[in-house]
Amino acid sequence: MTSMIVVSNRLPFVLKRCENGILSRHPSAGGLVTAMSPVVTEKGGLWIGWPGLYLNENDVIPEGDEKSNNAAERIGPKQIRSVNIESELFDEYYNGCCNTAFWPLLHSMPDRAVFKKEGWKSYLQVNELFGEKTFSALKNVVDMHPNGRAPLIWIHDYQLMLVPNYVRDMINEHGLHCKIAFFLHIPFPSWDIFRLFPWFDDVLVGLLGCDLIGFHIDGYVDNFLECCVKGLECRVDRENQVIHYDGRTIRVQSFPIGVPFKQFEEMSRVVKSEVVPHPDCKMILGVDRLDYTKGIIHRIRAFEKLLDEHPEHMEKVMLMQIAVPSRIGVQEYMELKDELDREVGRINGRLSTHKWSPIRYIYQCLKQDQLCAFYRDAYVALVTPIRDGMNLVAKEFVACQIGEPGVLILSPFTGAGETMHEALICNPLEEYGLAECMHRALAMPLGERELRMSALRRRERTNDVHHWVKTFLKATKAFNGEDNGSLAEPLTINQIEKWLAKYVGDTMKLVLLLDYDGTLAPIASHPDVAHLPEETKWILEQLVTMPDVYVAVVSGRNVNNLKSMVGISNITYAGNHGVDILHPDGTMFTHPDQIKYTPLIEALRVELESVTTNVEGAWIEAKGSTMTMHYRNVATEKRPALVEQTTAVILKHSFKPMKAHCAVEARPPIQWDKGRASIHLLRTTFGIDWSERVRIIYVGDDTTDEDAMTVLKGMAATFRVTNSRPVKTSAKYRIPDTRSVITLLQWVQQHFQNKINRKSSVSSNHSD
Repeated sequence: MTSMIVVSNRLPFVLKRCENGILSRHPSAGGLVTAMSPVVTEKGGLWIGWPGLYLNENDVIPEGDEKSNNAAERIGPKQIRSVNIESELFDEYYNGCCNTAFWPLLHSMPDRAVFKKEGWKSYLQVNELFGEKTFSALKNVVDMHPNGRAPLIWIHDYQLMLVPNYVRDMINEHGLHCKIAFFLHIPFPSWDIFRLFPWFDDVLVGLLGCDLIGFHIDGYVDNFLECCVKGLECRVDRENQVIHYDGRTIRVQSFPIGVPFKQFEEMSRVVKSEVVPHPDCKMILGVDRLDYTKGIIHRIRAFEKLLDEHPEHMEKVMLMQIAVPSRIGVQEYMELKDELDREVGRINGRLSTHKWSPIRYIYQCLKQDQLCAFYRDAYVALVTPIRDGMNLVAKEFVACQIGEPGVLILSPFTGAGETMHEALICNPLEEYGLAECMHRALAMPLGERELRMSALRRRERTNDVHHWVKTFLKATKAFNGEDNGSLAEPLTINQIEKWLAKYVGDTMKLVLLLDYDGTLAPIASHPDVAHLPEETKWILEQLVTMPDVYVAVVSGRNVNNLKSMVGISNITYAGNHGVDILHPDGTMFTHPDQIKYTPLIEALRVELESVTTNVEGAWIEAKGSTMTMHYRNVATEKRPALVEQTTAVILKHSFKPMKAHCAVEARPPIQWDKGRASIHLLRTTFGIDWSERVRIIYVGDDTTDEDAMTVLKGMAATFRVTNSRPVKTSAKYRIPDTRSVITLLQWVQQHFQNKINRKSSVSSNHSD
């Protein structure tokens, strides 16, 4: 029985009419086709879409190639349901609404959006045609298998946002039951932008015909939930990301899409180089569809600034810009191409020498193997859109980096910028900053490039396009109660105000005890790249200036490393789980019992390194009086034996083995941990009666933080950062991620700023 019906604007191939009138088929490119074609072929699914031209009654769709390695080419005519649309209607729907209204609006560029009633009417009409074709396909499947489970209907992208509700209405009318899902492959804007669309309520109602709505990142989820609240007055449970509408519950969730990593990796091993610059000339690569959202002009000008500001790169670097033709014939895109042509010509004319031109510009659609060659050979990849839903070029580049690693420069305005933390993140609109970022990438030492690229490759290999499909399909099952055990429902920051305000109050001082990795800074593949977000740092800098707030960072890191990573004065730093405590005045507390174990640490290090030498991905971090063996990057099947060996060595040397996030720590066998360190801090700073004089908030994400949460239970507000329901914790509350920690700190900062303002106001009134 058909398990899935995929609905997209285009079929997985394009049909073209030959001179003799016979149709030929040509595979479509793009992440959607790559992701969904294997599912349709392996599970006997159906694909509904526009074939690329208007079909006559006698037209026959060519058979697929069952032996092809390309899953799209194996999809046969029996698995295809083409939506026949007259060319004029399709043009008005696609160019008169999708491209001129939805594309710029959903990319948060409302000044480029044009809203035409004729285009909207065509959009309605085409979406209704897709809805009817989808329901017809569903009903045929159900009629043929009356006792089987109805297939999942999975609708894709902004061209078909009304289809879910059309199908829902027909399902209800015929008394059928079927799950409907939708995924948006581009961004979703905030309410103040989306509300500009004259028919925004129709779009929201159309999407709410689904059971599950997917976006690339949580930010788009939040924007959609806000639009449903303010645009339709829906009841929204932000904690669990569900919308209650029309007697139904709709789940909204993020699913970051990936690429077919192995396919790109294997292709990059066999393709020949497309460009062979001078041996001393490094290639900076840009690959984009020619579109105003991609920031190509800003990139070209930033490259010019690089050469002006750093003339040492002259004749030693080249920019290879590949611009794939898009929407040929549309005036706005023709003007963009003219501007790009002029800028490339101007810069090459100004800076070229007799043996070198700074920019090589290709305006054509390249084959995938050609792109792989460019990806592999590039020293730097510039992926700097002004706005992009995800951007798969960044992920394709990483997959093809099989030799000496290059550097990825990534815009924060892409969905990829949310997860590819090891890239150099740079605002493409700040052209001077982008030039300096390129300079940093070109000068980056090999060790740092290897560290960053290896982390990126591991993540993208795991979270590839097939993982995306599996995760999405699992969510459709979990929504109906078939797999609810995997759903996390932690406490969210929305509930902080109603209890924290009363606990903290206005009369007491507040002590913030904060873990670093996984709490203040996102977990990273290596401690050296676990950077404190700028927003978090700014809030902490505000908090330490407030007289009624005391901040301490309590971590398993070496105390000096911890101080350098945070980089803020007037904070207490407790390293090695509180064995070493550095106070703001420069005085240091070191637990006296650890001194006798210092001579033993070197012998332990030597033996631990012998254990990990031949285990790829394992490494030893020496932290003074403690030591940690990290295995986050070790193959899963090798981890148990490695942990067992490490534990045995630690015990042999009379240290205590302690488990952490993908790590085993060796600590001196002294009665000391984050809990005892926290009590020590509180007593020495605020006196023996500290519990009556201060309020405490402790936030951590690790098992080592449980020592503090257990000791402070009942005497502090304790938070465990976790998005996994099965985790046992002594913390009173759960929060899902480091972004929520920022929100918590923002609340604290605002609460005490208001307290300062009130005192200032009272003082001013008394002086008057």
